[in-house]
Amino acid sequence: MSRIGRKPISLPAGVEVTVVDQTVTVKGPKGALSQTIPSRITVVKEDGQLLVQRPSDQKQDRAFHGLSRALIANMVEGVTNGFQKKLEMVGVGYRASMNGNKLVLAIGFSHPVEINPPEGISFEVPAVTKITVMGIDKQLVGNTAAHIRAIREPEPYKGKGIKYENEVIRRKAGKTGR
Repeated sequence: MSRIGRKPISLPAGVEVTVVDQTVTVKGPKGALSQTIPSRITVVKEDGQLLVQRPSDQKQDRAFHGLSRALIANMVEGVTNGFQKKLEMVGVGYRASMNGNKLVLAIGFSHPVEINPPEGISFEVPAVTKITVMGIDKQLVGNTAAHIRAIREPEPYKGKGIKYENEVIRRKAGKTGR
């Protein structure tokens, strides 16, 4: 059996899970999320835990088993604690600021770049070179952070650009003088 799919998902206090047909809805203190799971996977709620089960050991069923369990566990984690990604800007004159709920980046272009947050995402700027993307949907938080990073990816010679907080940029040697 799948090592991930076989683990039960414990439900913290204040989290309510409903399963209708193949749609799992999770409501918690931070909001509500829903996900449609594959038709052959079943979700059973037993004494404060969710169990994800599969009908057979076919390759497709095994793959969907672990995937479904991970998606539901991420929804439970998101509505209780939320998710966040931290980004850093490296470069002379690179700054971030907030204008209302919009993120404004000065990253070496002739104009400032404004980013409107998608529904369910909020930005925070703890320092002028640091950005925090927060939300309850793990996939949306990751996609938004990747979109911000793609505006000015870190380059390998000087390391300038927008990078994740713990990301290590592999540096290349420049041209030799003689």
